[in-house]
Amino acid sequence: MQFNHGSTRARFSAMTLSLALSAQLPLPSLAWAEQAESTAIGEDGTAVALPAVTVTARRGEEKAKDIPFGLSVINGDTVETGRMQNVDEALHNVTGVSINSSGGPNDYNVRIRGVGSLYQMNMDDNSVVLNVDGVSMSSRNLSLGTLDVDQVEVLKGPQGTLFGRGSEAGAINITTRKPTRVMEGYVRGEIGQQMQNLEEGAISGPISDSLAARLAVRRTGADYWVDNAQDGKPLTQMTDLAFRGSLLWDAGTGTDALLTAEGERSTGGINVMMLRPYGDHPALDISPDVFDENRKSNGRYSLEVNHDLSASRLTSVTAATTTNFIGWKAYDRDLTKAMFGFPMEMLVRDSAFEQAYSQELRLTSLPGAEVFWVSGLNVSHSNRSFDSAYVSQGARNAKRRFTTDSAGMFGEVTYPLTDALKVTGGLRHSWDWKGYDADYVTAAGVHSNDQRGVYANYMTGRVGLSYAVTADTNLYGTVSRGYKSSGFNDYASQIADSVPYKSATVQSYELGFKSEPARQPFTLNSALFLTRVKNDHMMSYDSTSFVTSVLNADTESKGAELEGSWRFGNGYTLSGGVAYTYAEITSNAAGVSGGDVSSGSRVPDVPRWSGNMALAYVEDLPDFLGLPEPGINARISYRVAGSRPADVQNHFNLAPYGKLDLHLGLMIASAEIYAWGDNLLNDRYDLYGYGDSSYPGMTYGNLARGRTLGLGTSYKF
Repeated sequence: MQFNHGSTRARFSAMTLSLALSAQLPLPSLAWAEQAESTAIGEDGTAVALPAVTVTARRGEEKAKDIPFGLSVINGDTVETGRMQNVDEALHNVTGVSINSSGGPNDYNVRIRGVGSLYQMNMDDNSVVLNVDGVSMSSRNLSLGTLDVDQVEVLKGPQGTLFGRGSEAGAINITTRKPTRVMEGYVRGEIGQQMQNLEEGAISGPISDSLAARLAVRRTGADYWVDNAQDGKPLTQMTDLAFRGSLLWDAGTGTDALLTAEGERSTGGINVMMLRPYGDHPALDISPDVFDENRKSNGRYSLEVNHDLSASRLTSVTAATTTNFIGWKAYDRDLTKAMFGFPMEMLVRDSAFEQAYSQELRLTSLPGAEVFWVSGLNVSHSNRSFDSAYVSQGARNAKRRFTTDSAGMFGEVTYPLTDALKVTGGLRHSWDWKGYDADYVTAAGVHSNDQRGVYANYMTGRVGLSYAVTADTNLYGTVSRGYKSSGFNDYASQIADSVPYKSATVQSYELGFKSEPARQPFTLNSALFLTRVKNDHMMSYDSTSFVTSVLNADTESKGAELEGSWRFGNGYTLSGGVAYTYAEITSNAAGVSGGDVSSGSRVPDVPRWSGNMALAYVEDLPDFLGLPEPGINARISYRVAGSRPADVQNHFNLAPYGKLDLHLGLMIASAEIYAWGDNLLNDRYDLYGYGDSSYPGMTYGNLARGRTLGLGTSYKF
């Protein structure tokens, strides 16, 4: 599909200008979660209040305004209308979240409020835990597609009480749509520039009086947005195929069980390292077939059983997950010429596999109970491998095996001291056992073996107070403690590199308010935060020898957030958010490849100012052309990020950027035909960047896809 860029620019110039002007107006609220992109009008012509948001942030059902810490929510309709096709894209629209991504499907480092690994050591070294329907997965899996998603919750601040290790900065809760007792479903298709395509469908309904099922399938594809300089074609073609099947059994006596099986396979994801500046036609000078083998697959199989007792709910979640990854990393001829003075290809083939099993048992208070409480036990086991073949260095390779066993006991309660004042206390005791077994082979064929193990037991928790100023507005203050356990480096290529990295601890303080008036068309939330991290993780990597080492540094992050939404009475819903985050490294770290790190350096990838805004318009139209129940469904969104350091040494800053997206649809009864525009301003911003003092003036990174346009259609039944 081809489009005329000149006419496109003219077509959207008025809308771009109006959005820019509206951004200068004083807004009563800036981006929380869009609660729903529909508008109702009361009999008196005023806007109807936004529906209350129900979340599972603390493993039980609660109203979002009653949660005593920062929380952002994106509902499934917004995910679809905003074309947030994977978790990464959804998180980019959340206030206070920053992501480092080289563009590959296995290289995501998430920071919330400036907190997260300085450089991740391995796939298990997460500061933000990812949970899908209560099943924990690595945040390296942000490439997961948002297939048939009901809600995405982003919990801010340490979540070690209920989620354990890997949640020192926060947690991501993804809830998928469940089988229904009535027949329903949808189909959706899109096509766009650069061979972008999407085909998706779901069907749900009863099988018997007590059994319901749901099946969802999606396929997406696109050309990569960077070309190969040798043949002028896209570096690769990306594809993604995902499915999910679920069965819901309802015994009718307060007992239900949900069985889920899902899988996803993607190809063409690349860890791009491209010499900066990228030029008008970004390209890698490398053999055309280098990335043909790149692929990643994920699987999840889970059984959730709930049984309501007289005053509590008993829940069991049993799960198994798998991850399989193969990816080639490549230094192309342009980059190696800038580094070494002569062009060559430097190639590394990484492959990884993981099997993980988990079991959680918990008791929670029933929804709506005066006292909220949750307690439980969680155990997990994983076997993981990460192998590297250094193709450019002869037969040199490394085969690494990791085992992790974890257990945790947790509990949290929110208790009313008075009608307005509530106290919250939570505690978790965790135990981690990690093992490492590696075989290294040098270019000369010399073999060596390394076996190690680490053990830790630790306490995490939080305590807080909340005060109901009114029935709709809560003030809260929370102190939280988090922990990120030690472990072993994924990229060690010799015994000297295998030294385990230290554990990290975090202390966080937060003050805020949440307002969700029951009879008003707006929500408003704000928070002030201060977080100090001791011994955060930083991997030092020598690009000339592929030798890695593990280091630690302290960090501090402080700032403020304001989020909200406003539903007007004329079909419009405005939502948005703004965040100020000052995150800095507070200790020196010598011996880092690329140069020593000095106290006072800013944490990479974290802008001081960032924000997002979306304006949705959903309204019925007068009958025309004989169309049944015509209507408009439009959404325009804009996100901005300020200048941010590219690396821990602060060699250079990545430029600020703004991304403007559009959905413009005509609804006809249960169908919709729409046009979409992604990155309409064509801002080719950096996904990440890196510099090295050993090569003054030389920097590399990767850039985002530019402007693309397309068409889509959907039908719900």
